[in-house]
Amino acid sequence: MKNPRLTLVIFFAVFLIMTVSCGKKEEPQQQKKIVVVTTLFPLYDFAKNVAPEDAEVTLLLPPGVEAHAYEPKPGDMAKISSARVFIYTGKYMEPWAQPLISGAGNKGLIVTDASRGIDLMETREGNHGHDGEKGPHKEKHHHGAYDPHIWLDLENAGKMVDNIAEGLSAADAGNKDLYRKRAVEYKEKLAALDRRFRETLAACKKRTIVHGGHFAFGYLAHRYGLEYVSAYEGSPNAEPTAKRIIALKKIIKENDVRYVYFEELITPRVSEVIAKETGATLLKLHGAHNISRDELEKGVTFISLMEDNLASLRTGLECK
Repeated sequence: MKNPRLTLVIFFAVFLIMTVSCGKKEEPQQQKKIVVVTTLFPLYDFAKNVAPEDAEVTLLLPPGVEAHAYEPKPGDMAKISSARVFIYTGKYMEPWAQPLISGAGNKGLIVTDASRGIDLMETREGNHGHDGEKGPHKEKHHHGAYDPHIWLDLENAGKMVDNIAEGLSAADAGNKDLYRKRAVEYKEKLAALDRRFRETLAACKKRTIVHGGHFAFGYLAHRYGLEYVSAYEGSPNAEPTAKRIIALKKIIKENDVRYVYFEELITPRVSEVIAKETGATLLKLHGAHNISRDELEKGVTFISLMEDNLASLRTGLECK
């Protein structure tokens, strides 16, 4: 189904770009630094670590904007129209990406799908989560047949880094050895973090993560042999059903779970309700889709966010 609002945005942006371009005089071509546009924070941070220091790497999501609530603006298309590389997670996480790319009219753009070569897990839609949920959010925000939160499996994160390095090399072949070298160095950091996760989570009294947010941590749980349940599987803007909340409270009681996790960038109302009614304590589990302005100013990284997640899991799962 076509989105009239997105169509209008694309039309306006294309008109603006063509108007500005036609008004410019031809100038001699100069060697320019590579310009990279990314969609989500993990991609932004990966690209910053792989690209040279003088590269211009930007993040489409403004600080503090929840990824599932993001709507492209004309200025976003203008950024893509002047970029050399566009990096996104894939069609299941950013279904708006392809229309935006097409509308930008940038024939020389290198488009990098960071999910290439990664086996996607099927969503749990229909098994639990919505339980027959109805309403405007149901079709608008769910991810479809596959779970797109691939970066929360650190092995997948390494594959995403390789895909980004390949995209940058295709755009700037003269620096391909540099991109590969920096990718290898960053992947070593991810591998070290993965080892810490394995060692820590192998010695936990509890094995069940109860999450008051949307179904984002399936890959993480699968990698480390944990059970994971969430309030709902669609966007954080959707509403879980009363039936689902009752089911989560039952899981908490049966497994003697003492902590309930909430997600970043949204009011943790559902998590608070579950915690209040079960006596559980709240802890944050950061999905790293995007960061707040305060986190940006503090210079947080994907690795630092995952280190914080490990600390939260150590507490919540009562690890040694």
